Amino acid sequence: MSDARPIMPEHPPVTDWVHDFDHTDPRWTENPFPIWDELRSASPVVHTDRFLGCYLPTTYEAVREIAHDTEHFSSRRVIVRDVRPETTGVAPPITSDPPEHKPAKQLLLPPFTPDAMKRLEPRVRAICNELIDEFIADGKCDAAARYTKHVPVRAIAHMLGIPEKDSDLFIKWIHEILELGIRDDDALMRAVHEMSGYFAGHIEYRKQHKTDDLISTLMNAKDKTGQPLSDGHVLGSLRLLLIAGIDTTWSAIGASLWHLAKTPADRERLIAEPELMPTAVEELLRAYSPVTMAREVMKETTISGCPVKPGNMVLLSFPAANRDPAVFPDADKVVLDRKENRHAAFGLGIHRCVGSNLARMEMTVALEEWLKRIPEFRLDPAGQVKWSEGTVRGPRQLPVLFGKAG
Repeated sequence: MSDARPIMPEHPPVTDWVHDFDHTDPRWTENPFPIWDELRSASPVVHTDRFLGCYLPTTYEAVREIAHDTEHFSSRRVIVRDVRPETTGVAPPITSDPPEHKPAKQLLLPPFTPDAMKRLEPRVRAICNELIDEFIADGKCDAAARYTKHVPVRAIAHMLGIPEKDSDLFIKWIHEILELGIRDDDALMRAVHEMSGYFAGHIEYRKQHKTDDLISTLMNAKDKTGQPLSDGHVLGSLRLLLIAGIDTTWSAIGASLWHLAKTPADRERLIAEPELMPTAVEELLRAYSPVTMAREVMKETTISGCPVKPGNMVLLSFPAANRDPAVFPDADKVVLDRKENRHAAFGLGIHRCVGSNLARMEMTVALEEWLKRIPEFRLDPAGQVKWSEGTVRGPRQLPVLFGKAG
């Protein structure tokens, strides 16, 4: 008897977005922005029977309400899928609710301070240039495959004290968990087990050998009772750092390069006004926020006047919130010098991203080093841009040509 879990059936195409949305539909993957506009004009909260029942808040205010309400909405499941297995709470603090959440999060804050990022920055600049050296002479590349996905993978490996050469393994696990795992439970569980086995080996090694890295920092941390963290807690946090710290940032860097490849005026402005980079990074984060999280409805309540019932999931779309014209004038335009920009790209409420300083630094450095070395580039008309499916949105294929169009 095989114990393989079934691959979920393909979903039928959506014919009515307002009453039957599906974030895995190819049209959503390709271009979700007009879909969000349609949903927002219909209601602040919409519902689908797909994924065993799921709500989608469409406005910034509705997303904010849910993100701050830990009484009615649990973070024990953070991905909307076709199945809801009982195993939950496997990646603290992102899958933790109060009161467990706060101590789990506080353990992760020290390694991600602005000062810690300044110390890491020279290595990230070196990684960017090592990558560019490999393809710049070709006059073209797939920027997603050759550049954007490797920057955060190698940076987080450096922080964790694990070999940067293992980065292809991490990329494989992330693909299996965040994309294939939405429909294929077997792929998801296999990746989680492989990742756990990998990190368990590194934890065992550090029990015998002192190292100065993020894995040792977690192993030496104490919980609120003064006890060391269990190996299981350390493993869960390492899984979180790998998954949350890589795909999200490479997607943001990739979407930014995609925008600059097709918008020469913005690219030229950033080169002419390098001091604009911090504001531009915030605007690119707003316009192309990569991360959509989830919550589980635990108790009946209303959000922006709409009733929500337990037994359903919530697709908590920070990207849709960031396109809400009630909060961001010209929400569908990229305005590099946007002054007021309280975007939700890093989440809202208690689960706001621990690694936001790391993500901002990696994005800034990756764009600065690329623009220094490759100031002129454009989308390759002979290639095709492909976007990822599921919880994190970013280009997985980004073919670009270097130099002026001629």
